[in-house]
Amino acid sequence: PGRARIPSRVRARNRGPNAMSGKKETVLDLGKFIDKGVRVKLSGGREVTGTLKGFDQLLNLVLDECVEYLRDVDDPLKITDETRSLGLIVCRGTSVMVVSGLDGMEEIANPFLPSEEGGAVMAGGE
Repeated sequence: PGRARIPSRVRARNRGPNAMSGKKETVLDLGKFIDKGVRVKLSGGREVTGTLKGFDQLLNLVLDECVEYLRDVDDPLKITDETRSLGLIVCRGTSVMVVSGLDGMEEIANPFLPSEEGGAVMAGGE
């Protein structure tokens, strides 16, 4: 009493295409990165790159030919060019923060640092 009844076809339509099948959708389709290079940022600040060999619904990752990028001793938030080869590893899903493909990824200069002419460039172009 007092609650409106919503027909089941309306409820199913509002939950997406897989609502009736019970299949869960992930935001990131890692299947397209299988046997391709990925960069993974882990909780605690560690970063690794490697070839994605497998994953599961909990975001556990299997990476082959893995390389860890070591952090600066003086500034733990800064990644150095120094690396350490790890080989085949399993990243536990609870520690995975970011997964990105290596294809089409390039390093650019920080646009927020002051320019060399002596003045900072404003975001509005002023």
